[in-house]
Formats: sequence, C-alpha cells, structure tokens
Amino acid sequence: MTTTPENTTGPVVEVRGLVRHFKQKIALDGVSLDVPPGVVFGLVGENGAGKTTLIRHLLGLMRAAAGTVRVFGRDPVEDPVGVLSRLGYLSEDRDLPPWMRVDELIGYSRAFYPAWDDAYAERLRKLFGLDPASRIRTLSRGEKAKAGLLAALAYRPELLLLDEPSSGLDPAVRQDILEAILRDVVSEGRTVLFSSHLLDEIERVADVVAMIHHGRVVLHGPLDTVKAAHTRLTVRFVENRTELPEMAGVIEANGLGRDWTLVCEGDPESVRAQAATLGGEITGQRAPSLEEIFVARVHGRRGAETWADAARAGRV
Repeated sequence: MTTTPENTTGPVVEVRGLVRHFKQKIALDGVSLDVPPGVVFGLVGENGAGKTTLIRHLLGLMRAAAGTVRVFGRDPVEDPVGVLSRLGYLSEDRDLPPWMRVDELIGYSRAFYPAWDDAYAERLRKLFGLDPASRIRTLSRGEKAKAGLLAALAYRPELLLLDEPSSGLDPAVRQDILEAILRDVVSEGRTVLFSSHLLDEIERVADVVAMIHHGRVVLHGPLDTVKAAHTRLTVRFVENRTELPEMAGVIEANGLGRDWTLVCEGDPESVRAQAATLGGEITGQRAPSLEEIFVARVHGRRGAETWADAARAGRV
C-alpha cells in the first residue's frame, strides 16, 4: 500500500540562524537553509564540517543554542512524535540491534509504524540480497547499511534523512541506493536529505545542494543553478608566472609556469578579457564538477601549485 504524504505548503525543513557550540568549538555558526518538498537535497562538506550536528538538530536530539529549527513546520525538540513519525533516518554508524536476525529487525520495525508496507519491505530485502535468517552482527558494513535503509524506507516516510549512507559500500550498492531507491522515494512526492563528503555522489542525484564548511553554509541553491554559475578555464600565459593578481570573478587560480586553471563565478568573458591584459590566452573552457566548485569556494588559492598537484592534473 502506498500512503500519500501529508500536504505541505512550505519547506519540509526550515533552519534559521542555527548555532551550536561544543565547549570552545563552534559546530554550527548561523546556519540557515530550506529543504523544499519532493527533492533530493544534498548536504555536502568535509568530515567535521557540521553535517551530522545539523541532522541531529533535525531529529530533535539537540537543542539549538540560538536560531530555530522546523521540520514539517514543527519544532522537533518540542514535538518529537509529530516529527519522528513522519521521517526515516539512516545514520553513518548503522546502529542496529546486533542480536536480531534480519527478519526480526523487519518485524520489530513494523510494530512501530501503522503505514509499514510489507510488500515494499520484501522487495527491498530481495533487491539488497539480505538473508532473512542472518544475524545483524554477522552482516558486512554494506549489508548493515542495506538493512538500516530497508527499515527506514519500508513505512514510506515523508522525509528520509541519510547521514553518509555510502560509507563502506561498494560501487554497485551505492548505485542501488543513490539512483534506484532515492528516485523511487522522490517519485512519490517524498523528500530526501542526503549528507555526504563524496561530492560526486551528491552531484549524481541531488536537485538542491548546500555546501557547509566549518559550520557555515557557503553556497546553497538548485544544483543546475550552482553549476551554471561557475566555469573552469585553462589559461596559457606568454611568460612563466608564480602568482596572479586579483581578478574579478575568479574564486580559485592554480598554476605552474605558463599554464594555469581558473574557477570563475559569473560571466567567463570578463575573466577572458582580464587574462588577455596579463598576456594570457584561454585554451580551454568547461563546466566544473561540484567537487571543483566546493574546493574553489572553501580552499581557493591564488598561487603556484606544487609538482604533485600539477602531476595529478596532468600538466607535468
């Protein structure tokens, strides 16, 4: 049986000015973002950037030091039942009872959710290749992720929170989760918030992205809009250079000698004209990957790269 998500007129998740400290460390520093209904929302950032801390606030496990958190228009700390009854969650730790068999985990989980879909649960079990008689403690890391995802999906939650779901999974399983399963959820009008430091995976499935770095959101918007706003240019200069001056629209400049790469935001023609005044000619132009955009925005540098960097980029 397929249930219809409760009508939502606003964002499924709405965070405003969220602050969280751990002793002297600022884990979240004024985070604000919206997650619209019916999308895959990619929350990207390095390990320790604040992604899991943000998700724990959405689950009502942490109270904001400042700011507000709303899920389905409700405060998850003040109304945990109203929020948790409508979302599914898979943690990076795969925190499942180790003594249970897979079929016992399914039966245990079914008891908590009136909308549990037995047929869907069985389809997922077969898709994931899970033996119903296997004990959780005997499963591999990837199999535990599959079992946890099954338990989170089978009651068809309106919001699915996935915290680093691909950790420890082989490429074939990642494809099952990131393409088949997530799109199945979204096709029913449900919403997925997917946290990962693997930006290529986020780029493959996300509709909307938010980049978080040191507890701050550094970029937030539809993936297509984010990518369209950035360009990667390769430039060859007449003479060797060890650095470039500030150039409007350039957020990262790396190079070695005459050959440089620039990641730009906005109109690339303006950068082309600026490069020409410095004796440079644009020799290549393409859309950057989401990873290249993220690195440029949070680690952008403006100087000569190392020989190791150049070798990785194929320039030496």
